[in-house]
Amino acid sequence: MSETGILTGSHFMNGDHACAEGAIAAGCRLFGGYPITPSTEVAERLARRLPQVGGVFIQMEDEMASIAAVLGASAAGSRAMTATSGPGFSLMMENLGLAIMMELPCLIVNIQRGSPSTGLPTLPGQSDIMQARWGSHGDYRLAAYSPWSPQEIFDLTIHGFNVADRYRIPVLLMADEVVGHMVERVVIPEAAEIPFWDRKRANGKAGETFHPFEPGEDLVPPFAHAGEGYRVHFTGLTHDTRGYPDMSAEMHQQLVRRLVDKVERNSAKLEMSDDYEVEDANILVLSYGSTARSARRAVREARELGIKAGALRLISIWPFPEQAFNALADQMDAFIVAEVNLGQMITEVERRVRTSKPVSGVHHAGGAMLPPGPILEEIKRVAGHA
Repeated sequence: MSETGILTGSHFMNGDHACAEGAIAAGCRLFGGYPITPSTEVAERLARRLPQVGGVFIQMEDEMASIAAVLGASAAGSRAMTATSGPGFSLMMENLGLAIMMELPCLIVNIQRGSPSTGLPTLPGQSDIMQARWGSHGDYRLAAYSPWSPQEIFDLTIHGFNVADRYRIPVLLMADEVVGHMVERVVIPEAAEIPFWDRKRANGKAGETFHPFEPGEDLVPPFAHAGEGYRVHFTGLTHDTRGYPDMSAEMHQQLVRRLVDKVERNSAKLEMSDDYEVEDANILVLSYGSTARSARRAVREARELGIKAGALRLISIWPFPEQAFNALADQMDAFIVAEVNLGQMITEVERRVRTSKPVSGVHHAGGAMLPPGPILEEIKRVAGHA
């Protein structure tokens, strides 16, 4: 550990701890949260580590208060985050919408478990995928990423903070219990090697007339932090460029259209994916998170049987990696979606396959990692392999 308290070098740690270290490396200095399995280790690690780097850990009374504390810290200029699982994620949905409306960047980590309700607190699931996209009310867009290893949860935590600050949006990190509790090697680079994308800052003189929600060409307004002398009015109501409420349909159309467009117009920069054995493939297996490990094994075993299968791993689940998918779609005869839920991302794939090519799913409701076997069997069935 360096004199500044920043951890560097090669370590064996679980995904939750890697997430915490990624947050510190990214410059996060406030965590507001409430313990919930299987994300509690993120909070426990940061409770010890944040004071070592001059940061603040706050355990709030519940998840609603936790995300509220995060938004307040963000408005004041801090990189801030929380971590939770399914039930807590549900409680955060109202303030997720508030973050979108007030354009407050933050990171929300969801280590998913078996659900609905209390479900299976200590066992894996991937059933919050559509909630990540549609969970709060209204029209909006955001970014959500799904890591498949402790190293990637470290890397995507940093990337998530950068995306949040660049576009003034909340970013979701949708891991699952397997990745959260998996122990693998994590390489933490020196501070100078960590990418850092700063917020677009207000550059006028404090006290001058300033419109805190006046967008630039990229549709992202410059950020004036609370306490810097600018007059800033934050509200969840529909508001004009000054931040003052405007209850007209015209202003609502203008504001919400911009909040959506600033993400949609930059979706190509936000999309992330990873492919495997796709060059000559005619069957494509799509997956994300820990399930992608099983999908890759199944594709490898299918290749040994002479079946031309390939895999596309969704690193960004929102925006869906449309460019990578479209580049492969025409050459495929069939698509298989593997996920630890009863069918969520498969609906997105079906929507994008605008032909009669079959789309099938390999699903598991949760409680265990989806093994390679069922995925391989579906590949064989689709390929007509006896």
